[in-house]
Amino acid sequence: MDGITGSLGIVGYGLSAIGPGVGVGLIFAAYVSGVARQPEARGMLQTIAILGFVLCEQFAIFGIALAFVFGGL
Repeated sequence: MDGITGSLGIVGYGLSAIGPGVGVGLIFAAYVSGVARQPEARGMLQTIAILGFVLCEQFAIFGIALAFVFGGL
């Protein structure tokens, strides 16, 4: 019986990518809600939303790097 071989690091990354995905959704939902309530604050809110997006996505990129390092790929 051969069985399945591979790395669980990629499975772990797939599960950990849910967090940044939810985070990005919440960030832009709050941005859209804020612009709808106060359109004149769009510039300031857009800057904060993009900064939040970048900080949230860095965890996804960091996670894929760790999946490759500790996954043995």
